Amino acid sequence: MNEPWRTATELLTLLRTGDISSLALLEQHIQRVLQLDPAINAVVVRDFESARQRAREADAAWRRGEHWGPLHGLPMTVKESFDLPGTPTCWGFPDYKDNIAQHPAIAVQRLQDAGAVVFGKTNVPVALGDWQSFNPVYGTTNNPWDLSRSPGGSSGGASAALAAGMTPLELGSDIGASIRNPAHYCGVYGHKPTWGMVPMQGHQLPGVRCIDSLDIAVAGPLARSAKDLQLAMQVLTTPLQQFGPMGWTAAQWRRNEKAPHQCRVAIVYDDPEARVDHSIQNRLHALADFLRAQGVTVLEDHRPVNSAQSHRVYTHLLRAATGAWLDDKTFARFQSLAEQADPSQDTMRERVWRGSTLTHRDWVEFDQQRAVLRAQWRDYFGTVDLLITPVATSPAFLHQQQGERWDRMLQVNGQDQPHTDSLFWAGYPGVVGLPATAIPIGQSPEGLPVGAQIIGDTLADPLCLKMARWLETEWCGFVPPPHLN
Repeated sequence: MNEPWRTATELLTLLRTGDISSLALLEQHIQRVLQLDPAINAVVVRDFESARQRAREADAAWRRGEHWGPLHGLPMTVKESFDLPGTPTCWGFPDYKDNIAQHPAIAVQRLQDAGAVVFGKTNVPVALGDWQSFNPVYGTTNNPWDLSRSPGGSSGGASAALAAGMTPLELGSDIGASIRNPAHYCGVYGHKPTWGMVPMQGHQLPGVRCIDSLDIAVAGPLARSAKDLQLAMQVLTTPLQQFGPMGWTAAQWRRNEKAPHQCRVAIVYDDPEARVDHSIQNRLHALADFLRAQGVTVLEDHRPVNSAQSHRVYTHLLRAATGAWLDDKTFARFQSLAEQADPSQDTMRERVWRGSTLTHRDWVEFDQQRAVLRAQWRDYFGTVDLLITPVATSPAFLHQQQGERWDRMLQVNGQDQPHTDSLFWAGYPGVVGLPATAIPIGQSPEGLPVGAQIIGDTLADPLCLKMARWLETEWCGFVPPPHLN
């Protein structure tokens, strides 16, 4: 057995039946990394020897009749930003390249406690702050579909490794589509959980005590199958708790017993805040046609909130969170630029300056507006079960590493569009902490992957994943990059 496109669930079946050993399966993935990664550069931190020992122990446990858990013996990788003992966690910063973790991140620990064999970590952009994955420590990660293009970010190494068959399962994180965006660019699956469902401890640099000062950053899985996402979420959310003002408390999923074809599904194809390329819109229309043919009630252009307000609140709160970690010199510069900026100008550039230097009074006002958005979303899910939208404004773009992100341009329907416009789709569910599952929905005319996100109500993660699984089996799923197949 040496098929790199098998899902994690399929591989676990082979491990349980004894058709392959954990060590042999690990060696196959290591060889795949050694073969392909010189060109892709996704698995940038490698812990092969420790993984081999762990795999031997997993095999010995099987022989003794022991069962470690649902991931027993499965090789996998995790995003570089998560602590893995004996390996560096630097987030792409040269100053932290020797920051060797002593303890695993809680999410990593949960995967290992379930039996996973973690053999490496995957590349990220500096500070996890780009939809590309390049940094001065580990270099640039390329998209397996086209090496001249970005695999996305910030979990870009994760999605590239999955799409290239170098790993069957990944752990990523998401505050600005960092799970969903690379899943879309590389044609894989990713789930951004309801905020607070997966512990974030161990996903931080030294000196950071408050891991998520925006209340929307999450950890979640990426895979080549929606079924694998379901399995990984069971592991990552056990015990089932949610983090909130009272700390960790018992949680309960909003389980919807409807079959997917019985759901009321809204689809939004485009928005003035972030125009979407026709290559994506056309696949969304094809999805709508499929759903209708299956008896699904499809509502078009049925929107939950005012787009402009949602985008403005999200970008200011996002930059307030990231701005808290600016050095004094940069903070002072942004403060000066914000004061000098024309009050009538409200592009991403001004939002970065103003959001990064908000007064507490202004932050509270934006947070109050977020509360209004949260209530509107709650009312919206009284009328629909799920909302499907784009993840980004275009398929994977050519590498662009110069200048500020808001100055870099994409071609969307023949027009220049700032890279950062896609933040609208990131923040649509993200600003209020809603779950969203990124799924592949086909390819563009140029042969690049195209994805969408299935958004659900707070704690309705199981329904998002159930719809993703149904679409995978009945309509469209992961397709390997043709030249690697």
